[in-house]
This record gives sequence, structure tokens and C-alpha cells, in this order.
Amino acid sequence: MAKSVVVLSTLDTKGRETAFLKEQIEKHGCRAVLADMGVVGAPTVKANITREQIAEAGGTPLSALLKDASREKAGPVMVAGAAKLLGEMVAKGEAHGVIGLGGTQGTSAASRVMQQLPYGLPKLMVSTCAAGDTSAFVGIKDIIMMFSVSDILGLNPFMRMVLANAAAAVAGMAQVEREALAAGKKPLIGMTNLGVLTKGAEYAVDYLESKGYEVILFHAVGAGGRAMEQMMKEGLIKGVFDYAMGEIADELHHALRAGGPERLTVAGKLGLPQVITPGGAEHIGLFLSEPNVPPEKYKDHIITFHSPIIAAPRLNGKELTEVAKEIGKRLQHTKGNAVFMIPLRGTSRYGVEGGPLRDPEGDKAFFAALKEYLPKTVEVVEKDLGAEDPEFVKECCDRLIGMIEKGKK
Repeated sequence: MAKSVVVLSTLDTKGRETAFLKEQIEKHGCRAVLADMGVVGAPTVKANITREQIAEAGGTPLSALLKDASREKAGPVMVAGAAKLLGEMVAKGEAHGVIGLGGTQGTSAASRVMQQLPYGLPKLMVSTCAAGDTSAFVGIKDIIMMFSVSDILGLNPFMRMVLANAAAAVAGMAQVEREALAAGKKPLIGMTNLGVLTKGAEYAVDYLESKGYEVILFHAVGAGGRAMEQMMKEGLIKGVFDYAMGEIADELHHALRAGGPERLTVAGKLGLPQVITPGGAEHIGLFLSEPNVPPEKYKDHIITFHSPIIAAPRLNGKELTEVAKEIGKRLQHTKGNAVFMIPLRGTSRYGVEGGPLRDPEGDKAFFAALKEYLPKTVEVVEKDLGAEDPEFVKECCDRLIGMIEKGKK
């Protein structure tokens, strides 16, 4: 049976382009399902999912949207409706990929729909905005942005080539047999990492794989931690090794790796087994306007440079106490099934003996505050080791495996 690709487009303004894209997708053996996200103008090609159906699914009839029509009023309704209908199609096995066409308005709408669809479903956004900062469009989902170069307005030799390439890409992805790529027999583990912890992370992945577990590793620079927690919500991740905690430190200091207000709360709310370490929380990450020039605010701090344009100031004892307090606050949702591992010899490669951010007194203040503010439902284990020491990492892994195996009995 042919796989189906849903095309998100405004069929009043991009009818010709959408019809050509549909033709190209079907040349590759897939069925193209046209979903009309337009509101005001008359569609110039026939939709499989009409604007009336989308508006109704979004909670407001199209006729009501057309009264004093505005993008501000219609946009959220059409996004909600399209996301609902596509989500239902995906759940029923009726949609195997999605592609959108748009400028600023179309990209904003289609990408917001894609952000609500499951990980693994092919999502391709052909956009005039794809050459700039695409973080608002991608969010934490696996959305591919393809720069259209020219405006998506009319067919010409160049635009036909762009759309033909996009059709081939989404059709090829839609036809991947995902069943063969599914998770193994043991629960999938999510793990955070930072560059200052990579040796430990590599050891953890190798060790967990030797025990039959597969691991998804997330770069904990904001989007990474949020993506891991979204995968927990979607049921993909069943156990958590939260090895890197810099996203909490940076959240408090409005820095590069800020993880958002929900970070470190999800596993506890879901009751998932989790092992947590304060890896990389002793410093923050800051973008620099001038390479290798310390920020004025942190000139009285110990500082190193992660790269010429990223400074890593060491937090002092008072600041680390605030980080510990925030970690404890976020773990109040955790009612058990959790272990907090403290590496007494340093929380990252930067903080261990010989590291550029070594501060034993600061560590003592941090660890004392963690023990004070962590909820009693979280077991605290102190080890006279560094965060990347194999013995420390192995115990973290063994404790996580123990909780997972206990939960399966």
C-alpha cells in the first residue's frame, strides 16, 4: 500500500506550486494528501483536507473566522485543527510524512503543526526563512528546514527543481520501514551530556550497551534537555541518566544553556527511574561579543574559554547554593525511584584537580547545599571521585539499571 505524505499549504496563494509538489511526490510512489491552511482567498486546487475541516477541528467554524478575518484570530485555530487531524492520521497509520510550503506566515503555521507531531515522522519545511535562525520553527522536534532561495510564488525552472528535490526527499523518508528500527527488548535510556563530560558519557554508553540497553544522548545546551523530556512524555524514554546539569545553572543566570522552567521536573512527575549528577553545573556558558575577552560582570570569577566566543565563568559558593536550591525545588515532584550522585572530586573536567575551574571550597558549599535542599524522596550518594571517573559513571549506570529492573518485576 502506498505511503501517504500530507502537504501543508495555503491553496489560495500557493495552489500551482502545491499541485506541482503533489505531482512530484506521486511520481515517487507516495500518495499526496493536500491540507489547505488558507482562510480568506478561494483555493485554486482541490484539497483532500479542506480548510473548513481544519477550522472545525480547531474549534471554530470557518464562517466565524471569516467575520472580521485576521491572521491573529485565524492562525491559532488553523494550527490547532491541522495538528489534531494530522495527529489522528498518524495514530491510525494513515500519514507517513508531512511537508510544508511557506514564507514567514506559512512557515510559522506549518512548523507549529509539525512540532506537535511525533518524533520519527518525517517533517520537511520548504521555506523562504530557512537561511536564518530557524530555532523558533524547529523547536525541539526533528524538523528539516529546506531553503527555497527564491520566494515560493509561481513556477519557473529553479522553483520546479527545488520542489522536485523536496518531493523526492519527503517521499524517500516516508517509505523508510520504521518497524525494523524500533527499540530493543529493554527500556530505552535518555542521557544528557556536555563537552566537559564526554569521556564519562562515552564510558556510560559503552557500559549500558554491554548490559543490553540502548541510549539516546542529548547535548544539554537547552534544547537537548527539553527534547529528552519531551521524549519521556511521548513514552519513548523509560529511564534517565541526567549526567549534565548545566541547563539549570544557565537558566538562573540567563546564559547559553538555559533549559527552561520545566527542565528536571518531568521524570519525577512521570515516576521514571532516574540517576542525576550535577555535571557541568559549576560554571555557566556565555556568548562573547569579542573573542577571548572576559565579560565585565564575571571579571572577578575564575574563568576559562570553552571556545574563543564562549566563556565559561566558574560560579562562586553563593551562586552555587542558589543553583542547588533550584535543583531541589525542581525535584520536589520526585517521590522516589531517583538517586542523586555527587562526585566529590569535581563535577566536570573543568572542576577536577588540574582543571581550569578548580575550586574545592566552592564545591563544598555546593554539595552541602544540595544535601540541604534535595527532597528526602531522592537518595543522595557521595563518592570520592570525579564526574568522569569510570568507577563513578559505572555506579551511576548500575544504580539506574537496578531501578529499571526492579520496576519490571
